[in-house]
Parts: sequence; structure tokens; C-alpha cells
Amino acid sequence: MTNTNIQLTSTISEDNKLTLALQDIDMPQPNADEVVIRIEAAPLNPSDLGVLFSAADLSTAVQSGTENSPVVTADVPAQFMPSLKARVGKATPVGNEGAGTVVAAGSSPAAQALMGKVVAVIGGGSYRQYHCANIQNCLELKEGTTAKQGASSFVNPLTALAMVETTRAEGHKAIIHAAAASNLGKILNRICIADGIDLINIVRKPEQEALLRDMGAKYIVNSSSESFLDDLTAAIIETGATIAFDPIGGGQLTSDIINCMEVAAAKNMKEHSIYGSDTFKQVYIYGALNRGPITINRNFGFAWGVNGFLLFNALGKLGSETIVAMRKRVADEITTTFASHYTHEVSLSEALKLQSIAAYSKQATGEKYLITPQK
Repeated sequence: MTNTNIQLTSTISEDNKLTLALQDIDMPQPNADEVVIRIEAAPLNPSDLGVLFSAADLSTAVQSGTENSPVVTADVPAQFMPSLKARVGKATPVGNEGAGTVVAAGSSPAAQALMGKVVAVIGGGSYRQYHCANIQNCLELKEGTTAKQGASSFVNPLTALAMVETTRAEGHKAIIHAAAASNLGKILNRICIADGIDLINIVRKPEQEALLRDMGAKYIVNSSSESFLDDLTAAIIETGATIAFDPIGGGQLTSDIINCMEVAAAKNMKEHSIYGSDTFKQVYIYGALNRGPITINRNFGFAWGVNGFLLFNALGKLGSETIVAMRKRVADEITTTFASHYTHEVSLSEALKLQSIAAYSKQATGEKYLITPQK
């Protein structure tokens, strides 16, 4: 095992500057229940971009440093600094998850059992060459699974499964999902098809409709179409969907979804009520692709809810047995149901080039970047 270890960090300084840089760090030494993983692949998820860029204005980004060790700086608007107080002056390691080979293990039998195995890991700081993690944060991958195949074993797969389990736990029968052609959207489609759950997919481009249709998706509606609201309402009437998961956040899509649910529910009302239908309609917002205000046009009575949806909070409500089953399913089906497709691979240094940042910061549906720290 080499003695060199490099990690990608994000730092906000008191003078309203974001600095992204590569740091030389010590090679970790594992405690009894820990392993050291040679990280070979780590995805760039939207949640990673939140840590990486924070509230910085990327239009002000400037690159310096060297070819192999670039440094990127950008301005952080003054109005955001009070909320970032806890981050000021701290070099924050980036990367929620990744995968690689265990090259050192602690003394416990469980840690030793992972020696030489390919594992996925979650818990932060995965954009580095060697990562030390507790075995509870590791998922042993089936023999023959590569680090690239297992790099996205936690955030998207467990989020999609948590959506399905939340739907069941709350008594809903069908799901609506926006930005449905994303990697997570494809995973959710495969789960719902396998589990016999109706899923309404909201996309915004004809090619995304075709992609999902080729995957076997039954209900697809295009938010760019003039008939979008009518199409969505028709799909809700047919499926009985009363829960939605929205990664867009800002704008009026959440409002449109609840209004369409209400129109569908009203068809079963025997008498008119000024309070609307008593069918409860739930939208969970789990992203911020649109960082603008959420606009709610209330034409849907009082039986509704709009909440945030965060993976770890959702898992906390599901119970340990469900979580164990979810993790096993991910490991068993990581190359099928939970497979992720990457359009670009970059090294740690390439991830800090302005050209790369301009591309992956767009969070474009259908484009996903993978960091390969050993490159």
C-alpha cells in the first residue's frame, strides 16, 4: 500500500471565498471495526455538489494552481455567509459515497472478513484515494462486481427504495416522480416494474419519453407539452396516485401535481365541499434543481402535505429490518435494477478544471459524472 493519499476539499473563508483544492493527507490506520478502502470510483451526485460548491456564485470561479493540483476559487454572496458560519475556515472533505478494494482492516473478525473485497461505502469524504470507514458504512459487493458498478450503491438506490417503502408505509397505491429520466428515475422505474407498483413519470423532452418507454414504463407525461395537466390528471385517475417525489423543488410543479390529484379525487366525490376532497395528497421534495421559491396555488382544499425528503431521515422511520433488506437487495441487484450509467469519468484533478465544473454543475438529466481517484 502506498504512503501517499490525496483528498478533494471545499473551504469557505471569512472573506467570502470558496476554495476547492486537493490536499495531501496521511494514510489512515484502521481501528478494530474499520477498514481502509482504495477508492476507485465515486459518483458526483447533486447532494455532493451542495457540499462542493455551497452557496458560491460559480460565474465568478477562477482556476489557478498546477495541472496536477488545480485550485478553484469563487465568490460567496455576502447574504449567504451567516448560514455558513459553521463551515468557515474548515477544509471540508467532499463525496458522499464510492467504492473500491479493502487494502487494510482492523482487528475485528468482521473487518478482517472484508480484506481484499470490493465494497461500497457511504459517510462522506469519498473523493480521496484511500478512505477509512466503519464496517457499518460498508456494503460488500457480490464477487465479480467492479468498483465502477458499485460506486452508486447508496444514495440513488436507497433513496428510490425509501420512496417505495414510504409509499407503502403511508398507504398510497401509486407514485408520481419528476425528472424521471435521471439515474434515480431509471432505478425507481425498475423497482416499480418489478414490484408491481404504478409509477407516473414526469419528463420534459421527447427523447426522455422514448428512453423510459423503451425501459417498459407505462405512464409518461411531458411537462413541456400543452396537454401536460390533462395528461397528468388522466394518469392519476387511472393509477390512483396520491404521493409524488419532486427533485425540482422551485416553481409550480408541486402545486400542479397536487391540483391534478385533487381533480382526480373530485371525480369520486358524491357531494361538493368547500374544503375540497378528503383524499390526502402528499408531495415530497428531495432536491433543488430549481432554487427559486416554491409556488403553491391552492385549489385543492385542505387534505394535502408538502414536505422535504432526505434519505437518512426516511431510513430512520423505516426500521432496521427494512434497511437490512434494502441493502441486501442493492448488493444482489447492483448490476441490474440499481445499475447506474456514467457519461463522463474524471480524475480528482480533472474534477477541478473549470470546463468540467461548468458541465457537471448543470445537473443535466441523463448526464452523470464519475470521479476515479486512482487515475
